[in-house]
Amino acid sequence: MLVADDWPVWRALRLAALADAPHAFGSSLADWQGPGDTQRRWRARLETVAVNIVADLDDRPAGMVSGDRTGVDTVELTSLWVAPAARGRGVGELLVAAVVEWAERAGADKAVLRVYPSNLHAILLYQRSGFTRTSVAEAVPGDDRPEWVMQRPLAGRRIPRGDQ
Repeated sequence: MLVADDWPVWRALRLAALADAPHAFGSSLADWQGPGDTQRRWRARLETVAVNIVADLDDRPAGMVSGDRTGVDTVELTSLWVAPAARGRGVGELLVAAVVEWAERAGADKAVLRVYPSNLHAILLYQRSGFTRTSVAEAVPGDDRPEWVMQRPLAGRRIPRGDQ
């Protein structure tokens, strides 16, 4: 799990993700470059989202994912991306599993995510990981593409806060 001081690693992966798969994210590369590309902003992103995880493959960052509470019993999985060289090697499954484990340890009853219907590889990954489609989310202002909402029930094992 990353902390604010890990912002250069998160920055490099996030910019790579936005360049590689602009169709998969609500943000654009331009949103995070130029005046928006500041240490303060990257650190704040890691401080305000509950969990941010990077997967390494062959001693190199190979993917990323985040998870955050969206309610008392719900966690949302966001920002999943796997580097092209790491695809098909189980990195996506490990990243999803890491967020699910964190969510269960935090006592959540369900995990949700949003995915564009055109992102078939991501949908198949989420289905293999136990997520099912539940609804269609409204399009975000400025982006007319509606997203699917997918959900997975969790065990919700509550562990004392000091152990999370």
